[in-house]
Amino acid sequence: MDYLKRAGELYEETVANRRWLHQNPEISMDLPNTSSFIWKKLTEMGYAPKRCGGDGIVATVGKAGGKTILLRSDMDALPMGEESGLPFASTCGAAHTCGHDCNAAQLLTAAKLLKKNETALSGMVKLVFQPGEETFLGAKAMIADGLLEDPKPDAALSFHVTSGQTPPSVFIYNATGTMMNSVDGFRIRVQGKGAHGAYPERSVDPINIAVHIYLALESIVAREITSTQASVMTVGLFKAGDA
Repeated sequence: MDYLKRAGELYEETVANRRWLHQNPEISMDLPNTSSFIWKKLTEMGYAPKRCGGDGIVATVGKAGGKTILLRSDMDALPMGEESGLPFASTCGAAHTCGHDCNAAQLLTAAKLLKKNETALSGMVKLVFQPGEETFLGAKAMIADGLLEDPKPDAALSFHVTSGQTPPSVFIYNATGTMMNSVDGFRIRVQGKGAHGAYPERSVDPINIAVHIYLALESIVAREITSTQASVMTVGLFKAGDA
């Protein structure tokens, strides 16, 4: 099979899948409609999908005895409104602003191509549709549910979409180093002591302390990480009371 030619022939189907997913976003680990849509599509292709890690889905194609490669897509959206004005825009208060609708649609097309050519495969491909990427919960849940066993993958490939870094339709793969960083979330809670705003000396001001912590965190990448190692430090949320 000429995979590239056949993928081009499935372009309209890929776009239709992506637009349905885009118009019906769900967030974190609660993806009943998204999961049902992908499950139905895989079943129609001849797969026998399985649940994994809640609303996560796993399906395999090929034959046992050879190598196993895992292809993974995420499928959750973000809790934010969409202002694109597109005819297929989301109107439910969530939005696929991180491209997971693209990833899931691409993997559905790959699944169709692989199933059509299953007899020619010398090993097995494990297809993974993961919930909860944005909340750091989905991969943990799927791994705890046996994702990396039976069969155990020999290699894995994941998708991510970005904007502003490359021209459209450019695919980037780095075989020698870091392509994108993994994530480790953190939370710091500072407990102070209140006082009247006119007498700050009577307080232990948690805002002043937290601001200094924030500024100090910025020096971790500059002074604690070697310059040849890819590293990013981001504080995405800062709350300091309501009085």
